Amino acid sequence: MKNFILTIILGLPLLLPAQEDQHKAAGLPSVTIKNLNGENINTATLSNKGKPMIISFWALWCKPCIKELTTIADVYDEWVEETGVKLFAVSIDDARSSARVKPMVEGKGWEYEVLLDPNGDFKRAMNITVIPHTFLLDGNGNVVWQHASFSEGSELELIELVRKLNRGESLDAH
Repeated sequence: MKNFILTIILGLPLLLPAQEDQHKAAGLPSVTIKNLNGENINTATLSNKGKPMIISFWALWCKPCIKELTTIADVYDEWVEETGVKLFAVSIDDARSSARVKPMVEGKGWEYEVLLDPNGDFKRAMNITVIPHTFLLDGNGNVVWQHASFSEGSELELIELVRKLNRGESLDAH
């Protein structure tokens, strides 16, 4: 009997599904944040109807963040038309400065869905230590790529990855 139980215990991991690579963890954590109208949003429900999504963490004080989102804003309509991608820009500004986010977004003319994470709950759940930090999710909500920092031209790599996802190609090289 002991051998039978030992065999079951030792063989159990073989029957369980293999855990996916960390960069391909399924789904988003369930954290409550707010949209620019002050309405609660559960991050686990963020979706784009089976199309890729970009989630970019940023802050008002982060010049590279503003540069990245402004650069993408210049081509965002074309990206949406070509690929159906949707970008969620998540401000990690604290409660004192988050009131300045909406006027700045409107002034820049960003057409993204901008969300507020004033307590940093979503940021912590996604293990963000440096911003800007950008995630690319496939149509099923799985994180398939991520990148911290911004440099000129990195938006071109991002849209090429979105195109690959739409073509059903693997992003394993990234």
